[in-house]
Amino acid sequence: MLAICLAMLETEQDQRRFTRLFEAHEKKIYAVALHILGDQARAEDAAQQTWLQLLRNWERVSALPWKETEGYAVTAAKNCALDILRAERRTTAFPEDWDPPAQEEHQEEYDYLVSLIRSLPENYRRILELKCVEEQTNKEIARRLGIKESTVAVRVMRGRIMLKERLEKEGYTYEAV
Repeated sequence: MLAICLAMLETEQDQRRFTRLFEAHEKKIYAVALHILGDQARAEDAAQQTWLQLLRNWERVSALPWKETEGYAVTAAKNCALDILRAERRTTAFPEDWDPPAQEEHQEEYDYLVSLIRSLPENYRRILELKCVEEQTNKEIARRLGIKESTVAVRVMRGRIMLKERLEKEGYTYEAV
């Protein structure tokens, strides 16, 4: 990892400072990521992302007094690890072979609706699957996904609007009863 990072720096002075930073804080960055993620492979990914993040912000990092670099690097490691956790939470999906409970009447329409829900962006798809397919309440969904109940309500509303727009594009109409 160090060799790759050094190749991205232009001056010898930057390369020396980055090498010093890497050698001083490599273990600490990995330890922070491991503590947050609890898994060696994901911690290694977070540590690599941290070093790349430090390179992307190299002008700022290299301008820091040396005694402040550890805090900056540790904060960057924490943020990278938390980003991995957030990404995992957003991308938790039903298995492809998942067969949702279905009604016997109007099976084709039901299957089509499920396929439309699955085609939505992830943050709406997951919530609508739980709401419309598993028939969970907003409170249950919020607790399960670790988000606010108000966020669930907004995403249900927006997801339904997206579904309605897609259905209307295909010629379906909605009649209020």
